[in-house]
Amino acid sequence: MAGYWDGPEGEECPRRTWLTTRVGAAAGLIGTAYRIILLQPGSALAALQMAAADCVTMATLGAVFGVTTCLSAQIREEPDSPLDYFIGGCATGAVLGARAHSYMTGTTACVGLGVTAALFKIGNKEGWRLTGPPKL
Repeated sequence: MAGYWDGPEGEECPRRTWLTTRVGAAAGLIGTAYRIILLQPGSALAALQMAAADCVTMATLGAVFGVTTCLSAQIREEPDSPLDYFIGGCATGAVLGARAHSYMTGTTACVGLGVTAALFKIGNKEGWRLTGPPKL
């Protein structure tokens, strides 16, 4: 995600969307590797289909998040709002629910991904750290 946080939100939407799409595709590839190892499909073709479906799904989720977050910041004219990230996460969860053909999955994913994305933005704004020594 190098370069994603450069500049205010709501600008350079195609570049930001491309970055989130790449991260989604990479996460899909990693998840697929684990899934193939654990479930061991019957043929190489089945493994390839599984990998393609998972990677495309995750890349789509990344693209939806990037576009929604960027457009929300443009429309609302608040470039550093965690609400934009909540909206992006919620839209991503809704797409996940549509993919699963489940309202409950979509609703749960909307709230979960929205809150997670908003907390991620708040943490980035306030300088929260996950690793390393604490800042004093």
